[in-house]
Amino acid sequence: MSIETDTATETDQPIEELAESLGEAIAALPEYEAFLEAREAVETDEEAQSQIAEFERARRHYMDARQRGAATRDDLREMQQKQEELHEIPVMREFLQVENDLERRLQAINAHINDPLEIDFGDKSSGCCND
Repeated sequence: MSIETDTATETDQPIEELAESLGEAIAALPEYEAFLEAREAVETDEEAQSQIAEFERARRHYMDARQRGAATRDDLREMQQKQEELHEIPVMREFLQVENDLERRLQAINAHINDPLEIDFGDKSSGCCND
């Protein structure tokens, strides 16, 4: 198997510069700016922070119990209830929505990056050789 590469001409930007430009363009996206604002709103909201702490305590309790083989359905229900309560807070609901919007946009960008590539990295992650 031979891999041929073209040498960059003087007009070509090194790939690292292109990647940096892409990162800057992503940072300027309205979805990213909305994400940063929503994240800050969650970080400064006392109710959200309190509910996050309660959810994390319930999650740790459940995970510890699960690791010991002692987790009950009640433990799982408690963790799920804390998560639902957290997601009902308007500032957290907004954060989750803008996070989802940003994730969808980044997936679309990633698809555009991968379109011209002839390598399916999904197949490579299986650990199996596909010739």
